[in-house]
Amino acid sequence: MAGIATMATATTASAAPTAAAAYNGACGSGYSVVNSVPVTGKGTVYLTYSARTGKNCVVTVRNSPGKRVYMYTYLTATDGSSDWVYDSGQYTSYAGPVYLPGKGICVDWGGAIESVSVSVSGSNCGRMAPGVVTHH
Repeated sequence: MAGIATMATATTASAAPTAAAAYNGACGSGYSVVNSVPVTGKGTVYLTYSARTGKNCVVTVRNSPGKRVYMYTYLTATDGSSDWVYDSGQYTSYAGPVYLPGKGICVDWGGAIESVSVSVSGSNCGRMAPGVVTHH
């Protein structure tokens, strides 16, 4: 219950919306959200997949677009078979999208907004396998 009370207090104290950032469609048509992880108090990182292209895509979306802040998003194969693909910079609403072929591989992915970062390791191995979430 404390988490709910804290959220209500934060909502009352600011103009920020209470809902988490919605997936913004930045990966393009045919990509569906297969996993997501909140960037506590800042936004959400979305992992999407297209069965048509066989690719994963990651985008980090802020809860409330505004002044430019540091944002980062990344994606790589858990087994090291691919290079890391990432996007970072000063953005007003989202970082990414970044793409990686995803058929039959597990992926590591995550992102950051300002000083809050999250990462997921070994997830979505060609199916909806849960990953290990770490908060930094």
